[in-house]
Amino acid sequence: MIRLPAFGLRLKLVLLSSFLFTIPWLGWEYVWEMEKYLRQGQERSLAATARAIASALHDRPLLFERNASFLSSVSRGRDLYAYQIAEPILLDGRLNDWSAYVQHQLNYAGDYVIEGQEIYRPESLSFNHMVGKFDQYLYAYFEVTDNVLILRGENSRRIDRNDYLEIAFLSPDALFRRYVVTATQPGWFTAYRLTDDPDSFTPVQPEPAILGRWVETAAGYNIELRIPLAMIGSKIGFAINDVDDPHTRTKLATVGTSNTRTLDGLGTVLVPSPEIEKIISGMRHSSSRIRVVDKHQRVLASTGDIRDSDGPWAVQPVRKVAGDGVFTGFLSKAIEAIEKHLFFPIYEKLLNRPSNDFIDELENTLLFEGTELSPVLSSALAGKPSSQWRLTSDRAAVILSTAHPIYIDEQVMGGVIAEETTNGIRTLRNRALEKLFSVIVTVMVLGTLALFVFASRVSSRIRKLRNEAEQAIDEQGRVTSNLGASKNRDEIGDLSRSLSNMVGRLGSYTSYLENMSSRLSHELRTPVTIVKSSLENMSMLPLDDNAQVYMERAQHGIDRLTGILSNMSEATRIEQALQTSEWSEFDLSKIVGACGEAYNQVYPEQQFVFDIWDGPLIVAGVPEHLAQLLDKLVANAVEFSERDTPIRLNLRIERFHGLNYALIEVINRGPCLPEQMQDRLFDPMVSVRTPQAGEDPHLGIGLYIARLITEFHRGEIEARNLPLRDGVIVSARFPLKS
Repeated sequence: MIRLPAFGLRLKLVLLSSFLFTIPWLGWEYVWEMEKYLRQGQERSLAATARAIASALHDRPLLFERNASFLSSVSRGRDLYAYQIAEPILLDGRLNDWSAYVQHQLNYAGDYVIEGQEIYRPESLSFNHMVGKFDQYLYAYFEVTDNVLILRGENSRRIDRNDYLEIAFLSPDALFRRYVVTATQPGWFTAYRLTDDPDSFTPVQPEPAILGRWVETAAGYNIELRIPLAMIGSKIGFAINDVDDPHTRTKLATVGTSNTRTLDGLGTVLVPSPEIEKIISGMRHSSSRIRVVDKHQRVLASTGDIRDSDGPWAVQPVRKVAGDGVFTGFLSKAIEAIEKHLFFPIYEKLLNRPSNDFIDELENTLLFEGTELSPVLSSALAGKPSSQWRLTSDRAAVILSTAHPIYIDEQVMGGVIAEETTNGIRTLRNRALEKLFSVIVTVMVLGTLALFVFASRVSSRIRKLRNEAEQAIDEQGRVTSNLGASKNRDEIGDLSRSLSNMVGRLGSYTSYLENMSSRLSHELRTPVTIVKSSLENMSMLPLDDNAQVYMERAQHGIDRLTGILSNMSEATRIEQALQTSEWSEFDLSKIVGACGEAYNQVYPEQQFVFDIWDGPLIVAGVPEHLAQLLDKLVANAVEFSERDTPIRLNLRIERFHGLNYALIEVINRGPCLPEQMQDRLFDPMVSVRTPQAGEDPHLGIGLYIARLITEFHRGEIEARNLPLRDGVIVSARFPLKS
């Protein structure tokens, strides 16, 4: 059977205190739940921001008509978008300044042929093109592929007998304007205004406001120009005309963004609205990025940066309270040092700290159709505000986007997109977790230490009480010392006082029992003597037969009673004798040998086998008492030995607990000891004999006297059954003198 280890109070309290470790888990769950509510609050706040900006743009049609937002649809390549440019373009024709925006350029080839579809060849004419806005100018470039470059002649009055760029737009005052850009040689060009007649190419006058350069390249030529925004309305178109034959100078094809010959043929141009930017510029220093789009999902204005702001829940610096005490300051520094060197390295591994260095693919997007935000924006353009959480492509940040419709005459004309990152919430969450766990771990460690110290104190007091109780009562149940009463006013103190009182009463009762035999023998001896002398006197008188029988019975009873008193007195005499005996050193082998020879004469009908150590075994004590011990053990063995079985008396040296001992063994074959009596066999008034009619009573004094003598000589005595359970062995060991 496997025996489980005992669990002390300290271990139990430590195990119970382990339930405190559920507190960090509860704190973790609480902070995550708090983050959910903060996200909901951020979503509502951002939706309110978008709604407020949309309200400021409601029913202001002029803000959208200029940007052609009223059109039912737009066509890619025909309807142009002027991208916001960070710096002014250097008009050198090399197109280096456009490298950051090259992803927005469009290629114009066969699908954009306006004239000469039958004989059009891509290698003869195609171009890459885009427009941009900076300050009050509209910039454009044309990277033209032309296998034959035909420039205008030096003295030619015609401007359409060569390669040229045709520009047409609707002016702010609703007038149709046409211009031609041509060059006699690479370099700065001159733009000419044409008449309103679509078939006329007679220049009216030069237009110095349209400025640019014409540069020849290996594949053809580049045109880079700028036009003041004050000249342009909501419609514009560009067309490149190709002439390849230097003799006939016949136009082969025209490729352009739209038909520049008529006002209806022009496409639209969307220029980021400065008016809308002024309206939303108040949000520039907020934590949000605001973009206003038209119903074609094109950006009209944008402000704000979500990279450099943590949102409305950004952690503010903690102000130090004036008047902090020296102890408080020291404790604060100690906690900060512990957090820095112990907790923060753990937090760095467990917590995902937000970073402003993330990839936002929609950061510079100016057309949301087909992007991740297209469903949200489409819902807003359908009249239903909506929100969306999206993870950046590098999974470094979560961006909240919300869109709200803009109404003009009860029609949705556009929408407002407001965006924020959750970095502020994540920073607040991490800080809350760090603070929470730092406090919880500190409290748990201190609490566990306090519980451990408390449990140690309680267990030490209980162990002390146990040790005192064990020392107060010896193995035979006698009270050897008093138990000190504790003065503590708690349950253990009450227990200590109760045990002290109980041990005191038990000691008094034990003393009473120990002295009862001597008092009884003393008190009974006089009446027994009187009865005995009376019986002796009566025996000398003539008695009839019946009276003689009763006389013999009375005499037999008084003899038995006298024997009992003698046995009771013997134990008392032995105890008193032991207290007054003087020790001496003697050879135990001689004592045992002499006793063995005497036993053959005392018990002639009993066989004995002796195995006595051949040599001196010097012990300290009283030889007479040790001989008396042997007499008691042998008498007990003879009484329980079976007929025709010898009694063995052994004396040898035994190594016990690292010391040499003289071991006396008395072995007899006969009935075994009951299991429950083996530990009580040497107590007074204890006997394993079965009473028989007519026998003298046995009080169990003999083995009790043997125990007294053994303990007096600082030895040990025990009785046990033989391995085959066919007899009993009684052994007594005594320390040898070195």
